[in-house]
Amino acid sequence: METPSRPSDVERDGAPLRSMLVAIGLTVFGLILVPEFMTLPAFLADPALLEAAQTGQYGDTSLGGRTLMMALNFIGMAVAGVIYLLWTDRGLSWIDLRIPTMRDWKYIIGGSVGSIVFLLGMSNLYAVLGVPAAESQIMDIIAGDQTMVLIMIAIVFLFNAPAEEFLFRNIIQKRLYEAFTPMRSVLIASVIFAIVHLPMYMLAGSMVATAASLVIMFGGSVIFGYVYVKADNLLVPTAAHAALNAFQFVILYITMVYGLDEDLAPSFLTDILLVFPL
Repeated sequence: METPSRPSDVERDGAPLRSMLVAIGLTVFGLILVPEFMTLPAFLADPALLEAAQTGQYGDTSLGGRTLMMALNFIGMAVAGVIYLLWTDRGLSWIDLRIPTMRDWKYIIGGSVGSIVFLLGMSNLYAVLGVPAAESQIMDIIAGDQTMVLIMIAIVFLFNAPAEEFLFRNIIQKRLYEAFTPMRSVLIASVIFAIVHLPMYMLAGSMVATAASLVIMFGGSVIFGYVYVKADNLLVPTAAHAALNAFQFVILYITMVYGLDEDLAPSFLTDILLVFPL
């Protein structure tokens, strides 16, 4: 359904501080609290996942358990968004879904190519400057399993991109429109998205590595937020997001299968919108 997602200046009467607090609360609720609850069946199905989540050693866990854990994690994000819409009486009509037009496809292609170029550019810049990237939790979950990489490509299209874009673009960013201009909303939502991951990255690397990863995460979020502003269609940033993450996993798969330089894959998987709050 298509609804007006960008109020005019006359309609933009939401309190800025309240809107920001709501956005932060939705981020914590949708990225951490609900997914934590939703993944419980996976831990019950494979108890080894509990120890692996604490140690980062997923090699002894089952493929099915890891797949279920990540699928439920993203489903949790979507559930959090739906809960918010129903709780606030906004309803499902708040969701900006429609068949992509030719104009939408231009933004899908632009967002996909732009995000991939951004990722490549930043990865190469960091390599030249000798800036390390914080370790990615997803690399621990994959645990060197080529089959898991292929499963992740499917998860990206079916769960990851749809859930994250629904929560961060169609819920959080759109909620910020009530108090801020669309582009300010994009920047605020992207800052919140990056900051909420700060503790997770700090545990995985130095401050320099953490900052490097958060810059990439922020940049990717800005790109997807911008194409959502231009298209007013959730499918547009979702498709661009899925293309970027699929590209990352394809590179990783090729690297693993053909035994290419092992440093290549982590540089492409710097955790742009792929951090799992497990």
